[in-house]
Amino acid sequence: MAQIQDYDSRYQLANELHARPFPVLKAPCTAAFLAFKQPKGAALRDREADRAHLIALLDRHGAPHPTPGATHYFGEIGRFRLKWESHTEFVTYTIFSDELSEVPFDASAFSMVPEDWLDEMPGKRITSALIRVEVIEDEAGIEERLEQWFVPESLTISRVLDDQGIVSADFRIDQSGHMRFALFVRPEMRARRIGRVVQRICEVETYKAMSMLGLIESRTLGPRLGEIDDRLTELMAVMSEGNTTPEETLQELLQVSEELETLLTRMSFRFGATRAYEALVNQRIEILREARYGGRETWSEFMLRRFDPAMRTVKATENRLNAMAERATRAANLLRTRVDVERSAQNQAVLASMDRRAALQLRLQRTVEGLSVVAISYYAVNLMAYLTYPAMNSVGMSKGMGMAVLTPIVLLLVWFALHRIRRRME
Repeated sequence: MAQIQDYDSRYQLANELHARPFPVLKAPCTAAFLAFKQPKGAALRDREADRAHLIALLDRHGAPHPTPGATHYFGEIGRFRLKWESHTEFVTYTIFSDELSEVPFDASAFSMVPEDWLDEMPGKRITSALIRVEVIEDEAGIEERLEQWFVPESLTISRVLDDQGIVSADFRIDQSGHMRFALFVRPEMRARRIGRVVQRICEVETYKAMSMLGLIESRTLGPRLGEIDDRLTELMAVMSEGNTTPEETLQELLQVSEELETLLTRMSFRFGATRAYEALVNQRIEILREARYGGRETWSEFMLRRFDPAMRTVKATENRLNAMAERATRAANLLRTRVDVERSAQNQAVLASMDRRAALQLRLQRTVEGLSVVAISYYAVNLMAYLTYPAMNSVGMSKGMGMAVLTPIVLLLVWFALHRIRRRME
């Protein structure tokens, strides 16, 4: 059998589906999660700087390096395990420990990360979280413990994955600067499923934080949009009143349209990213297959009440910006049409004036032509008279009679000659 030629990227495309495996975790355990993002130009950042910073941490612990160009890494670092992932806009570090601290949500899991290494991070923390995983056989006292760990008014508890686990959080930043998540699992829950749940928790928190960046941008953009909207309304009123020349109003409208298009270009990536992150948050929560626990608020209900309004604000800002850009474009087109109509009218007036001038020139030309016939005929008659005097004397015709006979003949000949010349020129 002849060897089949593979497409150049066939294996790369197939392996990409398996590039980010879920961690395998045995309860009880702890996960410490960090996500970093550059404040500006994160999507176009130097990915090699991220890998170099990871390698600097691995070298401190004598751990093997990732493959060149890798976007993920998982390895043992002493008594911890480290998972690193490079995404479009951010980089994540997840540290797994098989131990539980005596004090709930103690940040000791971050002890493997040196402070000077954190200071050199190519980016800033967008979120961080501590995830405590415990085994439960009896649910008694769970809610009381959670109310001690979390803020009661924001507490969310859900049964997940067909009641194989219970997840809880308040989505608040604690005194140490981290989010807190608690996961209680049944003894029969498999290690791979525990790892998937922990991964989903980290993804929900990360994508939620990234989505909220769109809200910050929308709030920053709001006042400027209000100013532009007022200016656009004023220009529309000026168009209706006609107090200024259309050219001046059109120039100001084009400036407004240019600014709106600039804002659209600058914000299009953030708006698109916010929509994508929002969809991922909702998808990850849906995958957990939540069920209510003791009448408490679920994660999906929390997102519906707290997260969705923020996303609707972002969508409203995006729609408002698009509507204003379209409105400015329509106004500019309308005013441009008015300017074109006025210019057409002016051009028609100019053409009519030119027609009148051409008619006057034609009349003047014909008048001059008539005078030319008379002048030429006058000199021609005199010349003809000198030439015909001998003949006139021989037949006994007087000079006056000869001039009378020659004048109409010369006039007709001169007129006919000039007429033919004019027709040829036309």
